[in-house]
Amino acid sequence: MKSLITMESLRAWRKKLTGKVVFVPTMGALHHGHEALIARARRLAGPKGSVVVSIFLNPIQFGPREDIAAYPKPLKNDLLVCRRAGADAVFLPTVADMYGPDRSVFVDEESLSSVLCGRSRPGHFRGVCTVVAKLFNIVQPTHAIFGEKDWQQLAIIRRMVRDLNFPLEIVASPTVRESDGLAASSRNAYLTPEERALAPQIHAAMQAAATKLKDPVAIVKALVRAVEKIPKARLDYAEAVEAVTLDSLKNRKSEGRLAVAVFLGKARLIDNIPLPPLK
Repeated sequence: MKSLITMESLRAWRKKLTGKVVFVPTMGALHHGHEALIARARRLAGPKGSVVVSIFLNPIQFGPREDIAAYPKPLKNDLLVCRRAGADAVFLPTVADMYGPDRSVFVDEESLSSVLCGRSRPGHFRGVCTVVAKLFNIVQPTHAIFGEKDWQQLAIIRRMVRDLNFPLEIVASPTVRESDGLAASSRNAYLTPEERALAPQIHAAMQAAATKLKDPVAIVKALVRAVEKIPKARLDYAEAVEAVTLDSLKNRKSEGRLAVAVFLGKARLIDNIPLPPLK
């Protein structure tokens, strides 16, 4: 497995490749959820293709009250995860390489990013779209893998690829969960033992509401009531949305997602589950 620091080294390596080039962008602090993404990329690339993982803690997607300095940076373990899952190369650019001091061009999606997490994290998805667009231009992948855990991000990246005509395919990978149902996330490390014991109740509440009820409004109301009963939990949002447009889900005629964001101690946990159409 190659570790590539500069864009020049990445591009020189990329020029030699044939077959599929499957890309997994990350911010590091890799866990078994990321490992599943990389393993999915390995299967998709096949024996003749290549898998590239980027590890870059993107400063422009963090808000002024979000502590980027506290984000874990276990690079040695990250590289072990990449190697174990089958990556051929890891791209490790610096902030100075990615962003000039006088940078003035950004990629800003103006519809899907205005709802859900976009309301409480203004500017976040502009940072995400900008860095992902840059990485697509640098890596030139044929495919890129994104997890369904951040459904809004997945929908926005799909829209960006469509609207800006990036010549690649976005592949979604199912949410990886712990044995108790909690979605795997780097931010789970912020939870205290007590908070970690409470956190699975979020997913359990989502499953219970979606299983017992059919109407999207009733599902959301039941979810809100359940989350409000979790000690120390503070609800950011709970919504049922159209899977593609992220518009409010009015009925069950099309594919939907039940999405939630909850503050639990220092951690902001997000999750979503499908709300399939009802016949």
